[in-house]
Amino acid sequence: MMRTLSVFAAILISTTAAAAETDWSKVDQALGRKGAEQAGGIHRYGIPRSDLKVTVDGVAIKPSFALGGWLAFEPMGSDTMVMGDLVLTDTEINPVMKKLLEDGLEVSAIHNHLLRTSVPVFYMHVGGHGDPAKLAESVRAALSMSKTPLTQAPAASAPPAVDLDTAALEKTLGAKGNNNGGVYQFGIPRAEAITEGGMAVPAPMGTGTAINFQPTGGGKAAITGDFVLLGSEVTPVMKALRQNGIEVTALHSHMVDETPRLYFMHFWANDDAQKLAQGLRAALDLANVKRGS
Repeated sequence: MMRTLSVFAAILISTTAAAAETDWSKVDQALGRKGAEQAGGIHRYGIPRSDLKVTVDGVAIKPSFALGGWLAFEPMGSDTMVMGDLVLTDTEINPVMKKLLEDGLEVSAIHNHLLRTSVPVFYMHVGGHGDPAKLAESVRAALSMSKTPLTQAPAASAPPAVDLDTAALEKTLGAKGNNNGGVYQFGIPRAEAITEGGMAVPAPMGTGTAINFQPTGGGKAAITGDFVLLGSEVTPVMKALRQNGIEVTALHSHMVDETPRLYFMHFWANDDAQKLAQGLRAALDLANVKRGS
């Protein structure tokens, strides 16, 4: 274990040094939006489908709740790895995929995250290696085959208030959350190191459990997100969610050759927020996640 942690630490140091040498303004320009620097020198870009009007069981879905596409860039030496999740309608999948493949990017998964959406919505996981600006140009060219907004909307002066007892949610889940566009979000990393092709794949690259609360009134909230699990954790977590009134809406992979092998379990419910938080905590307690993250 000590050797594994030492190797992982060395990878992170190398990644941070490489990130400092990257001209991120070129990536910003290529994508038409500003990125946010994450731990380890990773740059992450939000690509929300603010153009889509989607409901699930009568709940109007906010972009940051379940329509938030993203790209994350991780430099390492002379190479950069990009991973992301593009939100697409059913008719946009093939044109976008065609362009991505023509430009040398990989499509590692296509699937649903939610059920009963009023508009058919799917999620395309992508990846690639190379010059970050060129990778960004390729993704933007592919997204131009869809109706995804290609320019970043002006930032609001402050996000809408979250009408929930967020301190109680944090206490129950054992993690800190943040208000993103009126949705209270939690990102909970796994405890072990995750790699793909010899490169570290930390939580900002899409390997952390994501939990989102969108208030629906009267102390209730819709919840969605995904648990990131080892194979041995899948059935226990699925049972815990179901026993607590939380629907499992999808189970699948997002990557193709990561170590260890991971499975992503998406969920949905609309009920008392504290009750749902307790159910989510019961499931989290069955997975190898970092506490107090």
